[in-house]
Amino acid sequence: MSIKSFLKYVEIQTKVASVIPFILGSVFAFYRYESFNILNCIIMFISLITFDMTTTAINNYIDFKKAYKKEGYGYEFHNAIVRDGIKEKTASAIIYILLSIAVIFGILLTIKTNVIVLLIGIISFAVGIFYTFGPLPISRMPLGEAFSGFFMGFIIMFLSIFIHIADKNLVSLTYINNILSLNINIKEVFFLFLLAIPEMGGIANIMLANNICDIEDDVLNKRFTLPYYIGKKSALKLFEIFYYIGFIDIIILVLLEIDPIWSLITLFAFIPVFKNIKIFKANPSKKDTFALAVKNFVIMNTLHILTIVLGLIFK
Repeated sequence: MSIKSFLKYVEIQTKVASVIPFILGSVFAFYRYESFNILNCIIMFISLITFDMTTTAINNYIDFKKAYKKEGYGYEFHNAIVRDGIKEKTASAIIYILLSIAVIFGILLTIKTNVIVLLIGIISFAVGIFYTFGPLPISRMPLGEAFSGFFMGFIIMFLSIFIHIADKNLVSLTYINNILSLNINIKEVFFLFLLAIPEMGGIANIMLANNICDIEDDVLNKRFTLPYYIGKKSALKLFEIFYYIGFIDIIILVLLEIDPIWSLITLFAFIPVFKNIKIFKANPSKKDTFALAVKNFVIMNTLHILTIVLGLIFK
């Protein structure tokens, strides 16, 4: 298998959806908590990126195995197994290798921090694997947007902050005198949830846009996603609303002094994002307009990160 085929198989271009929350968390840890551990950061990045590639590879492998419709853009062009003639044994071997790397570095990160990372990691890995694997995959139900938005938009960002401040009692688990106690700084975790809202909405919209574009083929392949249940028109409206919530959240973050005042610059992203929303709604197509959902996510959240960096510089 060529490097090009491998990168297509793991859809390397979609990794921006996990890398951006990771970067946001890392920058925010430095901004709010004045703490940054470069070694933990590197270890988590390796585990994160290899596991993200694992879940994508599983998704493509399962789609290949379970496809009822054997022609069309999604099957013949988008799936690298078909397009590049990747052998099934090779495709499955890649999954096991990537998963092994992700697990090894996840365990190493736990050793460097504490058991909270292990617990959250186990749950995240389970959700990632069963997102497309098993008798009832999450991606084939109307829950894909919620799970992808929460785990990629919030959990990744939360962990990328936690690994720098594991000793600051943001979340801690203690066992003393046969009593197991979970302690959570509810206020601070809630603030972090607010911080993640633009990312959660953007990532959910990438999944939603994908499902809107594939709604007809998905039904033929026995895949009943959210647009199937609420209808294409309502799904497109929800797609638009998610972005508006994200922009309103930026204002709230600044008012609560979670974000620096510079973060209001992120509101200027509304101009290109709104333009892309209109284009996508007019012609939701996997080939022609799906990429706009990814572009919106990148534009809005990259600008958000840069404004926090400005807050760091002028703090």
